[in-house]
Amino acid sequence: MERERFERIVLPHLDGAYTLARYLTRNDADAQDIVQDASLRALKYGDGFRGSTAADARAWFLAIVRNTAYTWRQRQTNAAFVTEFNEDLHSDAGAAHDPAIAMDLRQALDQLPLEFREVIVLRELEGLSYKEISEVTDVPVGTVMSRLARARKRLQKALT
Repeated sequence: MERERFERIVLPHLDGAYTLARYLTRNDADAQDIVQDASLRALKYGDGFRGSTAADARAWFLAIVRNTAYTWRQRQTNAAFVTEFNEDLHSDAGAAHDPAIAMDLRQALDQLPLEFREVIVLRELEGLSYKEISEVTDVPVGTVMSRLARARKRLQKALT
């Protein structure tokens, strides 16, 4: 992939890629490594990108990030896929103004199973459509909708 095309397709979505990787790994350094690896994969295999819009590029790149995170997870020798939550490392623009509420929400998110956490992050933090989430996660739209509904119920229960 030529440099200019890579910059147009991938660079605008690095923040979203990091957010997704951070929620999937729960670790800042691992998330950074995953985004770097995913960026290299996008550069190497970028000629396979056939989309035409920024939304297509975002879904394509986030799918690479997700797949890289899952590959990383499989390679880990210890099964512990969790680290302690760190407020400084795990911030987002949409957080509530009350720090206690924001912390409760993030802790509740961290308690969700991975398949629920990823759809919530992609929908609520990254603003992807159901169709885009379906493309990123490689599951049917109905499954995305079901997972979102169940994730929202679990979050609501955890927060009340």
